[in-house]
Amino acid sequence: MSKRILIVDDAAFMRMMLKDIITKNGYEVAGEAENGLKAVEMYKELKPDLVMMDITMPEMDGIQAVREIKKIDPQAKIIMCSAMGQQAMVIESIQAGARDFIVKPFQADRIVEAIKKVLG
Repeated sequence: MSKRILIVDDAAFMRMMLKDIITKNGYEVAGEAENGLKAVEMYKELKPDLVMMDITMPEMDGIQAVREIKKIDPQAKIIMCSAMGQQAMVIESIQAGARDFIVKPFQADRIVEAIKKVLG
């Protein structure tokens, strides 16, 4: 059975791009969320193998969503994706429990590499 991935980004075109890369590489998209609040709800419901999480989003940002998801499931596997190559954001994400960090605009092979590394 293919691994299921939840895509979280407030930009529809980013979700579409990620969806395309993920499905072309044999993974299944479990669902899509446009903010952190929705991501937490969907994580509870879908229990995906991995979450691709944007940082800057309305209602609840990605870092807060990582913290909430980790409370529900300490084993949750999350990869952060953000346009901001800010060191502080990267560090905060990893401290919150993210396993990897991808900077936008990203290359498809970097995404696949991160997914493989995190899912083992």
